[in-house]
Amino acid sequence: MHNIYKARISTIFFMLCILFLVITINLFIVQIGQYTFYANLADKQYNVTINDYQPRATIVDRNNKFLAMNKESFSAFILPKQLRNKDRTITFLHKHFPRACKRLEQTNKQFMFVKRTLTETQIALIKDNTKHDIKLLSEPNRFYPIVCTSQIVGKTNIDNKGQFGIELLYNKQLSGSPTIYNLEKDARLGSFYFSKKLKEQGNSVQTIQLTLDSTLQFLVYQELKECFDQYEANGASALILNPKTGEIIVMANVPCFNPNTTNFAITHTNNPIVCHSYELGSVMKVFTALAALEEEVVQTDEIIDCKNAKTAWIDGRKINTVKAHDKISFLEVVAYSNNIGIAQIAKRLDNKLFDHYQRLGFGKKINLPFPGEQAGFINPPINWSAQSIISLSYGYEIQATLLQLAKAFGIIANDGFDIQPYLVINDKTLRQAQGDRGKSKEKKQLYTKENIEIIKNILRHTTLRGTTRRARIAGYDVMCKTGTANVLVEGQYNQTKNRFTCAGIVQKGDYKRVIVVFVDQIKQAGKYASTVAAPLFEKIAQKMIIHDKVI
Repeated sequence: MHNIYKARISTIFFMLCILFLVITINLFIVQIGQYTFYANLADKQYNVTINDYQPRATIVDRNNKFLAMNKESFSAFILPKQLRNKDRTITFLHKHFPRACKRLEQTNKQFMFVKRTLTETQIALIKDNTKHDIKLLSEPNRFYPIVCTSQIVGKTNIDNKGQFGIELLYNKQLSGSPTIYNLEKDARLGSFYFSKKLKEQGNSVQTIQLTLDSTLQFLVYQELKECFDQYEANGASALILNPKTGEIIVMANVPCFNPNTTNFAITHTNNPIVCHSYELGSVMKVFTALAALEEEVVQTDEIIDCKNAKTAWIDGRKINTVKAHDKISFLEVVAYSNNIGIAQIAKRLDNKLFDHYQRLGFGKKINLPFPGEQAGFINPPINWSAQSIISLSYGYEIQATLLQLAKAFGIIANDGFDIQPYLVINDKTLRQAQGDRGKSKEKKQLYTKENIEIIKNILRHTTLRGTTRRARIAGYDVMCKTGTANVLVEGQYNQTKNRFTCAGIVQKGDYKRVIVVFVDQIKQAGKYASTVAAPLFEKIAQKMIIHDKVI
């Protein structure tokens, strides 16, 4: 009996020893052999990294009116692998969100958006029906109160990142960067943290202020829309520039798009004033005349023989003009927009006309900056045919943006000094690169004041008695020029498709503004810029004068 007792004790002892050995080996494997694995697992469970995002900064106009602001939106989501009322949920989705229903059938993810940025009706529909597993999630979103600035301001995508326009160009400044923290979480409570340590300090968001006047932008947009509808045009644009500072006050286009919806044509999201270049026609005669004066190849009072015909041959090249003139002065050649007369003057300039177009800023980007900005094009002398110098004299074989045209008229308005158009007031980096735009003495003088004054007098005559009579405003100094250009279609200029431009200067005392208006391809035949663009110029100028209270 004693031996049996001892045997039992020994067996239990050896079993305990074996158990202890197994436990020891297991602890060795866990604590030593698999230390890294369990240490990383514990770190993931109890040490948390969080990103603290700031609300996206606003975009405002020159008067601090909101052009882009934040607005709470709601999105709907489900957890596909945790559906409690699967049949009812699928039925609800099939009826109200059929696309989401199809995605649900194909997904194996833990999380799925049903729809983001819900309408008020959709939110109410989900809230009122509780017999499904669809949940609502609050998300940051953008709201754009002034739709007619959409092609400048741009839009964010569904994740609130800049998609185009200023939202894209200044996405980094508007969104900033998150501040990153390391947190040590309590194992039991889950929501309590022992410590919070800063890992990386984020960058603050920056409000972007534009030079635009949103009220005047809306007033101009209304006039553009009326003209666009009246003539059933392909498009219409207007630009107002302060030539003293280079500030762009208005940059409006029709059609535009509503950034508060997703139902718009992607072609309407770009800004034609900056992103499209055109052959602009006779409005370019102003700069041919300026080049001729600067190169001293024409006298102010010189009489030019315009052949008293609508069609004439100059050095074997056929030239057409709208109205026949006999022998008229250099001033009248420009004022009456005679192609035969300006071509003869341009031939005296030869290659120098190309140089002057470049000097005025054509054929190269202005570097506004703006996404999609075009440089335009000037046919270089190396590629010239016998027709080229004639075509260039009245706005063909040269493509320019409306912004480039405004800059060139701004140089005239600014007494021959160069100007740098700009759109963002608080872009410090750009200001350092371009210098202080407000001080004319630091700018380069491109043309003599005497020749600029002659051009201004020619433009005044054009407005009083020439092609822009419909643009004059009593009591104000208006100096402008029109251009009617045929559109190139499949290598041939189509006489029935035209683009109409009127560009010029409005001033009174110290007040100066450059205005460019443009109407693209109307349905009515037999129209010219003098009957389409010039009246539009006058209407926009009047709205501007009243808005700016220029008496």
